[in-house]
Amino acid sequence: MKLIDIFYSFQTQEQAIEYLEKVRWRGVPTCPYCQSVKACRHVSGDRKGQRWQCQDCTRAFAVTVGTIFHGTHVPLKQWFLLLVLMLNAKKSASAYQIARDLGMRRPTVWSMMHRVRLAMATDRDQAELLSGIVEADETYIGGKPRKGNQHGDDQKKRKRGRGTLKSAVIGVVERGGRVIARPAKPRELGTKGLSKFIGRSVNPEGTLVVTDEWGGYSRVSETHLHETINHSVECSNGIMHTNTIEGFWRLLKRAWYGSHHFYSKKYMNLYTAEACYKFNYRKMSETFNHMVGVMVNA
Repeated sequence: MKLIDIFYSFQTQEQAIEYLEKVRWRGVPTCPYCQSVKACRHVSGDRKGQRWQCQDCTRAFAVTVGTIFHGTHVPLKQWFLLLVLMLNAKKSASAYQIARDLGMRRPTVWSMMHRVRLAMATDRDQAELLSGIVEADETYIGGKPRKGNQHGDDQKKRKRGRGTLKSAVIGVVERGGRVIARPAKPRELGTKGLSKFIGRSVNPEGTLVVTDEWGGYSRVSETHLHETINHSVECSNGIMHTNTIEGFWRLLKRAWYGSHHFYSKKYMNLYTAEACYKFNYRKMSETFNHMVGVMVNA
């Protein structure tokens, strides 16, 4: 959905709440406390029409209870505008940029964006195993030290690939389909860790896993049909290549270098989840409605 469409579609808080009720309950209001469908409108002062009353547990509730919107003091319209700005930014958007666009405080926007990313990470539709031709690879994300700093740890940060002090991310991608990626600890980059990650992400039946020739993928052939491509000789050999996963890595790194410039390892899983969500739904014409559904059911 376009930003201007959101602006004109939700002029009042009541319109936004009515939209959330349709997305979350699909015409059948359900109590978030006891899951009863026996609910009626609750009249309570200036919040008339926005709250419901459960006839079984007698508790009053709003559509935002149990969602990432619960307890927020930010109008839902602002949430929706922020969501569109995030979804439309292919290589992510910084909290500073969105704060300027919406006229809000940067810390507030940063917190809201992390709630959205957390919902993206818990999207159940992305939990299915990959199949077909699947590419597996790992990458390393981190800042570039200044040209003169080439001593000790700075020299290791400058190093590319394995052995660097940058943060590792492992991933698998289905040709023409979805990607699954997450940050990895050093012990998860060995044969045992990589084979376990691929085993949990890729369907072993009728699936071809393509990797490079690094020894860390040597145990993949024990559970999956496995082929390798020697990157020191060629980039691709027919269907044997890892170009799809490398393209996803470029998007992930562009978000780091071009938009955020830095984020800590503590939140790297959330930024990776955002990149995965956008990649997985890149062919969907209307991601706004789907993402709102994820946010109210996360």
